[in-house]
Amino acid sequence: MRRAIITGGASGLGAATATRLTDDGVQVITVDRAAGADEQVDITDEAAVRALAKRIGPIDILINSAGIVGPNTPLVDNDLSAWRQTLDVNVLGTVGMMQAFIPGMVERGWGRVVNFASMAGKDGNPGLSAYSASKAAVIALTKSAGKELATTGVIVNAIAPAVIATPMNDSTAPEVLAHITSLIPMRRVGEAGEVAELVAWLASDKVSFSTGAVYDISGGRATY
Repeated sequence: MRRAIITGGASGLGAATATRLTDDGVQVITVDRAAGADEQVDITDEAAVRALAKRIGPIDILINSAGIVGPNTPLVDNDLSAWRQTLDVNVLGTVGMMQAFIPGMVERGWGRVVNFASMAGKDGNPGLSAYSASKAAVIALTKSAGKELATTGVIVNAIAPAVIATPMNDSTAPEVLAHITSLIPMRRVGEAGEVAELVAWLASDKVSFSTGAVYDISGGRATY
């Protein structure tokens, strides 16, 4: 039985992915700052992440779903402390988890890493500059890691959802949410279960010749 660890696994896309992978017979360990996760860990705490890796042992699949929206204000009004928090969670938290768990995958010659980026990381969303920049960083991180690990049996890909109906978007300013929803040609937001299907595929043996790639799930919003 393969083992997966999912950050942000207590709710939203992480929880939907946990359910979907469990249906595939994967042993899932959810990680979140919130109660209800199997492991209550702050992924921005390097020592806590290292302790987590030591505690749970080898895993085969790493899903980096944890993320925050960050400041919902114009760039010139952003406080840099809010930027740092957004980058700490969305970028450095992902880096820390990859550093903690990828070496074991390489040692065993098989692994799947799926990083959650966003269409915001490609297009940039007004009023969400910190979030958009952090997700662009996740895309570049994924491309770099995919190339580094290309001959190891460990595959690293990212997904770039448009706006999805999740608790995280409850904190997004209504006018910002309305704007990014208006960009979707299907004229609706995505559902968490739809994203989980894509993640499950990327975490499986069915994907073998794709790494360092970004898979859009955007209802037609994607332009490149």
